[in-house]
Parts: sequence; C-alpha cells; structure tokens
Amino acid sequence: MKQYYAEDLKNRLDSEITDFFMVKGAGIKVGANKKPYFDVLLGDKTGEVNSKKWDIAESETDMLSGIKEGDIVKVRAQVTQWQNQTQLRIGRIRMSNEEDQLDISDFIKAAPEKSEEMYSFICGAAEDMKDEHLRKLCGKILTDNREKLMYYPAASKNHHAEYGGLLYHMKRMLMTGLRVCEVYPILDRDLVAAGVIIHDIEKLNEIESNKYGVSPGYSFEGQMLGHIVQGIKYIDRLAAELGIPDEKAVMLEHMILSHHYEPEFGSPKKPLFPEAEVLHYLDILDARMFDMEEALRGLEPGEFSDRIWILDNRRIYKSTEQ
Repeated sequence: MKQYYAEDLKNRLDSEITDFFMVKGAGIKVGANKKPYFDVLLGDKTGEVNSKKWDIAESETDMLSGIKEGDIVKVRAQVTQWQNQTQLRIGRIRMSNEEDQLDISDFIKAAPEKSEEMYSFICGAAEDMKDEHLRKLCGKILTDNREKLMYYPAASKNHHAEYGGLLYHMKRMLMTGLRVCEVYPILDRDLVAAGVIIHDIEKLNEIESNKYGVSPGYSFEGQMLGHIVQGIKYIDRLAAELGIPDEKAVMLEHMILSHHYEPEFGSPKKPLFPEAEVLHYLDILDARMFDMEEALRGLEPGEFSDRIWILDNRRIYKSTEQ
C-alpha cells in the first residue's frame, strides 16, 4: 500500500521513506567524479520528484539498466533538497511484484474528467459545424485517432503531461473558444473550433507514450520535425483526400503553423487572421491555467508555491479566500 505521495515529500525533508513510485524516466549517468550514478524521475498521481542513486555496486548495474519508463519500483530513500527542489537520495531500489498488491490509480496522473466524456464533447462540437468541409475533416481526425486520444498526454513534461491530457487541453480550449466567439462576432465559430481540434493533433506522433499516458520523450520524427510541421503535413494530406478547397486548407495549416506565435517557440509566422490569433491565446491561456492549478495543489491558503520554472520562475500565491 502506498504511504507517501510526491506532492507531500517537500514536508518530509531529511526523513527516510520507503514507498512505491512509477518511473517517468531513468538512466545510468557518469558524474563529475567519473563514477556512475542512477538518475531517475519518479512520480505518482500527484506529481514527480527527481531522484538519484549515487553509489552503484557492479552487481546492481544490470538491474538498474533494466528499469524503464512506466515501471513501478519500491525505493528506500532520504528526502533532500537541491536548488530549492525536493529530491530523493535512493539507498535501495527494486522492481515491484504481484505480492505488493498495488493500486495503479495511485500512480497515474490523469485528467480530472473521463476520456470518453471529453471525446464525446469534442465530437459534438465537430458535428455541430455548419461548414461541411471542416465538419468532415474534424470528424475524420477524431475518428481515426480515437484510440490514442483516450490516453495520450499533451506533453512529455510540463502542461497536461498526464493520462488523457491532450483531450483535456482540447476540451477546455474548445469551451473557452466557443464562448469567445459569442463576444466577438467577427470570429468564424467553425474555424476556431477546427483550429482547436487540429492544432496539437500530431502530438500523437511527436510524443511517445505508454497506455498510462506516461511519456519517455519524443519519437524520431517528433524530434526531427515537431508537431507543427507534422500537423501541416497531416492536414495537407487530408485536405487533398477530402477535397477541401485550397484557401481553406492553407488557412488551417497556417493556424497550426502560427499557434506558438514566436520563432523561438516553433512558429515562423505570427497569426494573419483573427481565428488564428484567438487560437494562440486559447492555447497559452489553458497551458498557464493548468500550470497554476498544479502550482497551487497542496498549498495551504496564504502560502506561496516553490518557484515554477515554466511560469517564468514565479512563486504562485494561494489566496486565503480559497
């Protein structure tokens, strides 16, 4: 039975724990002293913690080399701190077994809504589109990718890196986007909704993930091209297959191309029409809100979080009114 959760470890500095965690990333590295050490990112449904096993016996090398992403391990470790971040100094580590009688729900960080319900909401928005071409395109994309969408994260790390995270990101963006269209009549509702559905769809092929939504990193094509280029290729192929007019196809591709907004974040062009502009801000808003929700989780009212790198190294405050 699991006793300690990742988000609680910061309150147990300098104590020793023995517990189970899921491996999010692992490898044997060589330190500045030329000696090997085991570098492993451990996690559960509440978060992740960087961990190190500094002293590796020769007899342990094969066992440690066999530990991979998605495995559940039992560790005995000292809770320490490094550069203001909680870290585990591992003394002993082993693979879990059936006798441990673990509940997998303790280890999977998942979106707070059921995948089937989120998928149904998004499909409903696609079916409501008045534009026949966009309705057909989005319907095909959602149908063809249904299996992966049920569990895929929206990132290897950072925002929405969780079971069903990509669906959760799409759904919240879609909810906000449809409301924004009510405020700004200039916006084409169908085009905004289509942009939300397609903008990150090739993360399904950019990122690698197991059935738990745990990602070890990026695919070969994902590293070489990235989901923006992959997405443009995908839409270009589908547009030709479905007979979508050239102008509409190029506008959809532009929405994918420009949604990161800046060249340093992967977008060589900024949005050139209103729906593309709105898509960028829907994307960044949902990512920031997710990161802030994560920062506030586990805090008491009146407390500040640790510094959050992804939020420009800010410490996020939890109001006493919450």
